[in-house]
Amino acid sequence: MSALLDVRGLTIEYMTTRGAVRAVDDVSFTLQRGETLALVGESGSGKSTVALGLLRLISPSSGRIAAGSVIYNGRDLAKLPEREMRLVRGAEIGTIFQDPAMALNPVHTIGRQIAETMLLHNKATAQDAMDRAIELLRLVGVPAPADRIRQYPHNLSGGMRQRVMIAMALACGPSLLIADEPTTALDVTVQAQVLALIADLKQKLDMAVLLITHDLAVVSSVADRVVVLYGGRIVEQGPVPQVFADPRHPYTKGLLDASDWSDDDGRERLRDIPGAIPSLGNMPTGCAFSPRCPVAIEPCRTVRPRHVEVGRDRTAACLLSAGGLE
Repeated sequence: MSALLDVRGLTIEYMTTRGAVRAVDDVSFTLQRGETLALVGESGSGKSTVALGLLRLISPSSGRIAAGSVIYNGRDLAKLPEREMRLVRGAEIGTIFQDPAMALNPVHTIGRQIAETMLLHNKATAQDAMDRAIELLRLVGVPAPADRIRQYPHNLSGGMRQRVMIAMALACGPSLLIADEPTTALDVTVQAQVLALIADLKQKLDMAVLLITHDLAVVSSVADRVVVLYGGRIVEQGPVPQVFADPRHPYTKGLLDASDWSDDDGRERLRDIPGAIPSLGNMPTGCAFSPRCPVAIEPCRTVRPRHVEVGRDRTAACLLSAGGLE
């Protein structure tokens, strides 16, 4: 069965005063229908840039898709005319942004903003769209939805605003939902509720979900497969249970260790990965992680590792654990 989304060699460049820099470098992955795939990595690893590239939301004045293909439902979104791409966004691919307070328009009612998506894509009449908005709010667990549609974003709590964002993303019945850090602005209790809601809706509506997050606990609880990004490059990918139980790239291991707050004596202590992600304009010649890697050898600093299979449906790009050389 063909994948719903097949990304091959995606390379995204931003223009700077020093020339073009690669924010996403030769990224490839697939997403099956009904599957949840997580993109993980530190801030600056390229996660959100990948999502912007998939949606063709990179401003031509600042960046571009320099290479690669984004095959969605048999069409290459990277080459689709902008007029056709506008029909894909919202209708076929829904998006949840990380800060609903910024994504929602403060001067329009909740009902109008949800209905607008359906009206834009000619999915309903004005009255039908408003009726559907009430249904969607009820579906995502917003109480008294018939009253809420007349309210404004500032009348709602952060958790309720995020539920409104989910309702907007689902308005046209998309096959793919892109959730970019959907729980970052929420407290822990509300985070759990929103994640459970997304997982439940995925099952009910048979959607695929591309989840962008830095929270490995979230990945462990909701994702089927994981793609680990570092410096705009994929360093490891595979099924979540296998990758988390036996990470094959030192960066993946570092992320997992950093999520464990206890040391060998059982005391709580935050573990970190020494150093920082390199500047996009000054990437290392070999493995991008080599300056921070505790087990790097000399070839790691000069040879860029290729991806090799390290298990069923698993790849890693590491000279030591995967034995990969370009």
